[in-house]
Formats: sequence, C-alpha cells, structure tokens
Amino acid sequence: MPLTVVLAVGLDSWLLVTHTRVWRSAGYIVVSAGSIREAIDQFNAGDFDLVVLADSIPIENRQRLTSLIHASGSQTPVACIGNSSTNSDSFADATLKDDSSTLVTGLRELIAKESKMRVAPAILHGNVSHR
Repeated sequence: MPLTVVLAVGLDSWLLVTHTRVWRSAGYIVVSAGSIREAIDQFNAGDFDLVVLADSIPIENRQRLTSLIHASGSQTPVACIGNSSTNSDSFADATLKDDSSTLVTGLRELIAKESKMRVAPAILHGNVSHR
C-alpha cells in the first residue's frame, strides 16, 4: 500500500484520538487537528491525500472548511464522518459511517476511488510513464 496521508479534524479530542489510532493501525499516516484554525494551518502546510471531518464539528463549519479546501484549487477529497442517523453531507466528497470497521473500509474505498480518478485523466493525456 502506498503511503497515504490523512488530515483528521475533530473537536472531540477523545474521538479524534480513537479515529487516529484506528487509521494508523490500518497503515495510514494521520495528522490530527483539534480545531478549525489548526486544520486550516495543517492543510496549508501539508500535502494530504484526504481530509476527514468528524461529526463533532458543527455542519456549518464542516461546510465552510470543505469550501475553503476546494476553493484553494486542491484536488484533496474531503470526507465527513456521520452516524447512522445523519444524512450525508452533500458538500463533502463522501460520508463515512462512524464505526471502526466501516471507517477503515470507507477510507480505503474512497482513497482507491480518488486514485483512479486522478490517474484516468493522466492516461488520457499521455502523462503517465510506462516502465
């Protein structure tokens, strides 16, 4: 598995630590941010394959942060974590269900899907080297 760097953002420190441990044990490099300001600073300073926003962040802040990331011109997908009673956040690229096994599976599927979407245009334009 190639190295995948995830920015995990949440206001509930216990839950953020729990999610981070699960993803790290699955082989991901995870950078945590415990506030919106910290998330913006981390995003601007790093190179992330995925941003995950916890449901501890109010919806208007999740939407604002997602808009800022997309407006930056970044191709980095943004996923929101939701529980079974919440609808998906239409502004996000994906919604991940909030349980250990589904979070890892959802993360893996989203990253695979995004990788395919990035490679396809490069192949169409002849920008992929063949070895």
